Amino acid sequence: MSKKIGRLKENVMDFKTEFSTLWQSRERFKKIAQSHDLLDTAVIILVKTLSPEEAIGKPGRRDFPIVVGKERVIEAEFQGAKAHAFTDTPKEFIGKLREAIALSLLTNGGRAIFIAAMNAVLKHLHIIRSTLHCRDNEPEQCAKEISAHIKDKYGAQKVGLIGLNPAILESLCDTFGADNVKVNDLNRQNIGSVKYGVKVWDGNIMAEQLAENSDLILLTGTTFVNGTFDRIWKAIQFYQKQYLIYGVTSAGICELMGLNRICPYGRV
Repeated sequence: MSKKIGRLKENVMDFKTEFSTLWQSRERFKKIAQSHDLLDTAVIILVKTLSPEEAIGKPGRRDFPIVVGKERVIEAEFQGAKAHAFTDTPKEFIGKLREAIALSLLTNGGRAIFIAAMNAVLKHLHIIRSTLHCRDNEPEQCAKEISAHIKDKYGAQKVGLIGLNPAILESLCDTFGADNVKVNDLNRQNIGSVKYGVKVWDGNIMAEQLAENSDLILLTGTTFVNGTFDRIWKAIQFYQKQYLIYGVTSAGICELMGLNRICPYGRV
């Protein structure tokens, strides 16, 4: 372990709470909800789990985590406004907004419901857009646009991908070359395998190495749901790297916290 990584781990251990970014966004969101008198109204939040076809349609490729069953999309509806969030622990929820805000943020299931509900409310208030997952052939088009955007705007030479999205990984390799792309994932079936010429690192223990060896980190918004975002964020800040957060899950948090987000084909 390098001295630099050792110092980073010490800084991470000094962090007060593992999910501080999510907690801060919840406090900001609660103030917004209160200012619009939404907490005490008889509002029902309906969160349901979508089937792969409902969430992503019929993409040409069949290796997306949604399609192979490793993740699911839950959908929250708030006064007609709908929003999605990815999770590996889908749960149903019906309740008032204050109950959704009060859910524990210590579990994947609770975090996913809260994030989906928050996204739906912020969409209802016209604070955010692009909260529904793209469908059919759009995920592949999205991957190409993200890669082109990174190259054109950021001029990055080496890109680290956090969360194995196969279309995005393939497009990054086509754009930058497999030798200039790193990827990590939490799925044990992916860790250690080689995808498009890139070995998949263990996201539980190699987030710091990925950040250190990349010019720009492209991370999935699902990191807010699985509780890994703050550790990754610390590494991004420590190594002073550029970053982008992709996907519909992160819509509300990125808006409230001023974080860089990209989602070219998110539906409104």
